[in-house]
Amino acid sequence: MERNNAIDFIKFFAILSVVVIHVFPRDSQIGLFILDNFSRFAVPFFFTASGYLFGQKMIHKRDSFDYFKRYIIKILKLYLCWLFFYMMYDVLILYKDAADVPKELAQYINHFSFLDLIYYGTGTSGYQLWFLTALIWSVIILFGFYKLKKARLLLPISLICNLLGLFGQSYLVFYDLPLSTRDAIFIGLFYTTLGFFFADDKFFKKSGAITAKINLSLIFIFFTIQVVEGYLLEKILSGSHGEYFISTIFLTAFLFLFALNNKTLGKDLFITKVGGRALGIYIVHVVFIDIFDLIISALRMDHISDNLFLKLFETLLIITMSYISYDLLQYFKRRLSNLVKSS
Repeated sequence: MERNNAIDFIKFFAILSVVVIHVFPRDSQIGLFILDNFSRFAVPFFFTASGYLFGQKMIHKRDSFDYFKRYIIKILKLYLCWLFFYMMYDVLILYKDAADVPKELAQYINHFSFLDLIYYGTGTSGYQLWFLTALIWSVIILFGFYKLKKARLLLPISLICNLLGLFGQSYLVFYDLPLSTRDAIFIGLFYTTLGFFFADDKFFKKSGAITAKINLSLIFIFFTIQVVEGYLLEKILSGSHGEYFISTIFLTAFLFLFALNNKTLGKDLFITKVGGRALGIYIVHVVFIDIFDLIISALRMDHISDNLFLKLFETLLIITMSYISYDLLQYFKRRLSNLVKSS
């Protein structure tokens, strides 16, 4: 199956946006607030890309259950490995800073809930791992509907859930939904299902009639609307800072459609190669942000921690270190696998 370079090309800007969100203070200046809201397409795009690639395999594989099983096991192993990593990292930091290690270690262990670990993917400093649990549950639900031949029904259902989830996020100024909505049901499921439908030739042909010029215009319009929507909700209506919006749905859909219609975009560019490692960078980058902040604190340079040039340097450094480290991990993993096979 031919690789879509445009998806990896856009993934680079998506992972850059994720790092920007986590590195920059979002409210200190209006420019940074706009940058934060501008970047909110990133995780929805990742879900959509995952749903699209999963859908391609489902449609073209004879034994769809076998692929589904291998896909879930792969993501689950990734989640469990990095959950353990971030737990161990938290324990090391705890030993470094704690006044009463046994007591604080017991508190750390006891604060985990079963739901946090298996569904929300929260509880450690690796807060970004929620994406993996949300993806696992989204794919499980999607596969169930697909096997029941009810996948088309899932698209409007998941859309309704996504819109309801806004009331636990950016729209809680209108109604405060008493649930955490950064999860599979309220975010992951809709965008994963959307990507799955883009893998369907019939669905793609209907939506693919839009010209590149119109598509780019719509992308620009919805990027602007997303920023304006975030500004109105938070700054004018004094609402909560949102992670996604109504406009994010349209922006993600048109971005992905553009990628499908321009498959060679970014071919042979280094940033496209980096985009192909976006999931690895996403998983690793948080620990490098934490280490960078610890170094700044140790050097007693906290007074310049919000300096614009320092933040730009930090963003580039985090992207670079995350890419190199994950690439090295994959290299050693392949070497180990080859040694095991040859022994």
